[in-house]
Amino acid sequence: MSQSYLEADRLNLFISKVTDYAIYMLSADGEVVSWNAGAERFKGYTPDEIIGTHFSAFYTPEDRANGVPHRALYQARTTGKFEDEGWRVRKDGSLFWASVVIDPIFGADDELLGYTKITRDITEKRRTAEALHASEERFRLLVQSVTDYAIYMLSPAGLITNWNEGARRIKRLDFDDVKGSHFSRFYTDEDKRNGIPGKALRTAERDGRYETEGWRVRGDGTRFWAHVVIDPVFDSARQLIGFAKITRDITERREAALMLERTREALQQSQKLEAIGKLTGGIAHDFNNLLNVICSGIDLLRATPSDTTKHRRIMDSMERAAQRGAALTGQLLAFARQQPLALELLDINHVIASFEAVLRRAIPSSARFVIEKAHVGTVRTDVSQFESALLNLVINARDALNDDGTISLETRQVILGDNEIDHLPAGIYALITVGDDGTGMAPEVAARALEPFFTTKAVGKGTGLGLSQVYGLMQQSGGHLVIKSALGQGTCISLYFPAQEAELGAEPEAPSLDKALVVDDQPDVLDMTVAIFQSLGYDAIAANSGAEAMHLLQQHRDIKVLFTDVVMPDMNGVVLAQAARELAPEMKILLTSGYMSGPLREQFGNGLAQFELITKPYRLADVAKRLRAATT
Repeated sequence: MSQSYLEADRLNLFISKVTDYAIYMLSADGEVVSWNAGAERFKGYTPDEIIGTHFSAFYTPEDRANGVPHRALYQARTTGKFEDEGWRVRKDGSLFWASVVIDPIFGADDELLGYTKITRDITEKRRTAEALHASEERFRLLVQSVTDYAIYMLSPAGLITNWNEGARRIKRLDFDDVKGSHFSRFYTDEDKRNGIPGKALRTAERDGRYETEGWRVRGDGTRFWAHVVIDPVFDSARQLIGFAKITRDITERREAALMLERTREALQQSQKLEAIGKLTGGIAHDFNNLLNVICSGIDLLRATPSDTTKHRRIMDSMERAAQRGAALTGQLLAFARQQPLALELLDINHVIASFEAVLRRAIPSSARFVIEKAHVGTVRTDVSQFESALLNLVINARDALNDDGTISLETRQVILGDNEIDHLPAGIYALITVGDDGTGMAPEVAARALEPFFTTKAVGKGTGLGLSQVYGLMQQSGGHLVIKSALGQGTCISLYFPAQEAELGAEPEAPSLDKALVVDDQPDVLDMTVAIFQSLGYDAIAANSGAEAMHLLQQHRDIKVLFTDVVMPDMNGVVLAQAARELAPEMKILLTSGYMSGPLREQFGNGLAQFELITKPYRLADVAKRLRAATT
């Protein structure tokens, strides 16, 4: 057998075994003359069932009626090849999508001997392509229907290649107006001069994304504030084929944000002015008290030119008032961080008592302020800085409260072991705690609370320096600050001062004559007023609170005159005066205050109008005149 016959046999054997393709021969008339395994698998016919049958049996009735099989053979015979895709019919009548190639076979004399026909079942491929096309169409319709976003494609060079409805609405241009133009046409002239469009594409290609906000220009020349995202689009070979660009008009949102910021700034300015007004009123009240001591002292010195002992007491009170004025100024400087620390021995309870009125003014009337003091001895610290620290802690506690709540201030003495609190040595310490039952702090917030400028308050509500200032004071005073807080359970700030051995002595009492009860929550004012009444011939009894005054009124039924400050914590002077009148209807009552009478009458109403009022700073002659005019 020749080599050519052997090769032909091997080829026929190979073709007969192929299962992925239907490979078979047709006669010149189109009848099936051979049949391989792939044809049998696709079409469902065995060789005995199909050989000798015209190949048009695989076509749909519509294709046969339209002469499609005949044209396929004609095109193959005349052009050398026929290729097509279309529906074909299996033996069981089911359809499959086929890829068909028909090649003519010619003899030596160009005589048509027949045809080779190769068919492949690509139904799944077609279904996949149709599904992809359907998905792409749905995506296209989705993109086209979006009107709030301008979504469009750019070429690698930045030329616009498609355009959705949102782009038409936002940019106010149709696709025909922008097709093929560079997307930089929507940038401002300044941005174009600065090369912003080119930088945007380079950034997107390098980083995988570009996002920004800025002014953009519409087709009619108007501007809008845009949020822009540009993403690069790569093919399967990671070659850049373009960019997807999404633009949103957020002009209204930006204007609303700017308006909100302007409103917030205006509110902050208003709050600052209100705070300054309150601070000014409080400071004026305190300075009036100090000036009252000094002015009254001058009058007393003039009225008692030969009484050296009394002069000394008066001058001591005047000196304390002047020192208190300097301390108040120092406190203001401490707030401005312009005052160096001046350590001195202090009776903590005495400092708190003299500063209590300021602390109470910082707390809203809806909140409770409870002070509990026990013996703590003396400590070495800066009085103005300590007062500033107390005020900071009370204000922080106030801000942590809801509409109401309780703030507590407690002093007591504790004995610590070595390193029991941080690195403090063993010994006796004065403990001052300020607590509240407010919102509390999370552990991570409490851990940072002492950091300078760290604050959880809203913008304009706090500098973040309060607790750090308190901590600095404790470090310089040789003590320590401890924070205990939990969300929803309030906060407690503890100050540990090393206790000192020295104790402060008590003030000597003046001799007594006819009894007058003098009430003021400021110790220096109280001392000077007692001196005034003594110089007028009274046995002056002093009380630094309304509660203490009530106790003295009940003990001393022979008190003839009540001279009381109006604005005091716990029990104000009007309530005290009304209670005193019930106890002793014949008692002369005179009220005093550093505040103007107008605001006082607004606050206390008709109650204030029942009594004589003298405004601080008052002089000895003023008190004497009002006492003579006072009626029971």
